[in-house]
Amino acid sequence: MFDKRITCCYLYPITKYGYPPSARDTIDYIKEMNDMGFTSIELEGIREEHLMKIYEMRFDIKKKINELKIELPYFCAVLPGLSSLNEKARDHNLSLFEKGCEIAKLFRSKGILDNCPLPPYIFPEDMPIVRHYDEDSLRRAFFPENFSWKKYEDLLVDTFRTVCEISAKFGLTYQMHPAVGVLFSTPDGFLNFFDKVQQDNLRFNFDTANLFTMKENLSLSLLKLSERIDYIHFSDNRGERVEHLPIGEGKIEWNKFFETVDKIGFKGNFGIDIGGSESGVRNLNLSYIAAANYLENEWLKKD
Repeated sequence: MFDKRITCCYLYPITKYGYPPSARDTIDYIKEMNDMGFTSIELEGIREEHLMKIYEMRFDIKKKINELKIELPYFCAVLPGLSSLNEKARDHNLSLFEKGCEIAKLFRSKGILDNCPLPPYIFPEDMPIVRHYDEDSLRRAFFPENFSWKKYEDLLVDTFRTVCEISAKFGLTYQMHPAVGVLFSTPDGFLNFFDKVQQDNLRFNFDTANLFTMKENLSLSLLKLSERIDYIHFSDNRGERVEHLPIGEGKIEWNKFFETVDKIGFKGNFGIDIGGSESGVRNLNLSYIAAANYLENEWLKKD
């Protein structure tokens, strides 16, 4: 079994079963991740219907976690409506977020995670539920008439200060996950937002592939964010587009990366985050197992 600091991310069932995977099959996903040797896993509640099904099943899920002696350090509550311009939509999503925190506390998680805020994009046609907006879609997006960035930024600061306060009430950190097309995804953007929100439990979920796609220097990013990182999402990337590749199939220089991980004294979790429909991973199970072995050899043995 792998060390509990090595976490199997929810991208594993997403890649196998689609986005979002059926919430009702969550216990099966837990077994599959554990069968690969993981004793630490990540689960998600993706928008309202999926999240509320997880909430309905939370005690059965907790029972299975206990039975298999699994830890769940981070629970993801994916709620893009938190950054809506519509006050009623924001309030509704804050109530859903509180349900997510309740789930996370029951699972004894350290933190709750979501993507960085999604701008109030308007697209030429209805968009399906997706993990990442592609570049063509983002180029065609526009904003509401009379949109004011200053007013919207103030709204986001107020909303996410509330999000952090709710998280803290449940004893959780709030992890913001970077992605192409969302706000505050760069280290500098996040740190600027952190200074405005002024909540100590606000954290940056360091996603190696997404940051590499955005042309960020990973070592410099680690140094900038060292006090704000508890959780690293771990996958490779070629630097050309959004992909979450098996370790060694991209262009990330892992030796330099782990030198910096050691330099900042990182002691948190690594979440193996390989796959997605954008990545074309040939053997998902072997890729996750190989990444876990790599982490044990390159990171944990140095402790």
